[in-house]
Amino acid sequence: MKRLLCILMLLSLPASAQDQAGEFDYYVLSLSWSPNWCALEGDERGSPQCDAGRDFGWVLHGLWPQYETGWPQDCFSTHRPPSRGMTNDMADIMGTSGLAWYQWNKHGSCSGLSPRDYYALAREAYEQVTRPQVLRDLDRSVTLPASLIEEAFLRDNPQMEADQITITCRDGHIQEARICLTRDLELRRCGADVIRDCSMTSAAFEPIR
Repeated sequence: MKRLLCILMLLSLPASAQDQAGEFDYYVLSLSWSPNWCALEGDERGSPQCDAGRDFGWVLHGLWPQYETGWPQDCFSTHRPPSRGMTNDMADIMGTSGLAWYQWNKHGSCSGLSPRDYYALAREAYEQVTRPQVLRDLDRSVTLPASLIEEAFLRDNPQMEADQITITCRDGHIQEARICLTRDLELRRCGADVIRDCSMTSAAFEPIR
């Protein structure tokens, strides 16, 4: 009877509550084009990421543990939460310390790593991908096929293959480049639920301010 009650309690929990830290298949490195995020919501929020002169292009949205289908989130972690200093130290590539905090709680907690090690791994993943300079050089708002963003990444990262990166859109804008990596940060094929390339032929792309 006691065992049955435990099973019923487990089944009644949200799916995320059953996720176990450290149990996942691969990572998705998510890079967000900051000027587009600012145009869609960051400016309205008054985010410091969008302040004039911050010069953000592709920022690290997150390094997400992933299952072959689906993903874990909000895992119980035995590690202490990140300190304010740790999250502040990530603002140079994540835009704000608040995003670093949020990403640890939702995704980093599922990595099985300590906050310090998770942030270090996320930075390593971010730095090993070449962000196309041609996109930083744009001096005006443009519309373009989303496929051109992927082509730019593939050109500047010759070791990367088309099934290892996907480009997403939101509200008519280029949103993110998502790159799939093994737990050792080697490029790998994305799962079928991640490969959902934006098919827009006229997606908005804002220049760096």
